[in-house]
Amino acid sequence: MAGEFEKLIVGLGNPGEEYEYSAHNLGFLVIDRLAERNRIKAGRKDSMALVGQGIVAGKRVLLAKPQAR
Repeated sequence: MAGEFEKLIVGLGNPGEEYEYSAHNLGFLVIDRLAERNRIKAGRKDSMALVGQGIVAGKRVLLAKPQAR
């Protein structure tokens, strides 16, 4: 799978509603914005992360939001 993508973009944050829009979740918010702007669904669970794949700036990317739970 790793060879299929040109970029892996990982956004760090804290799972849970209490952190949803806090500074602790800036990485998750960036992934959400990239996904929204590029019509990528980043919600599939894989390897303890929520992931999505698509095209950003002409590059095939994998977006990831690691989940501790």
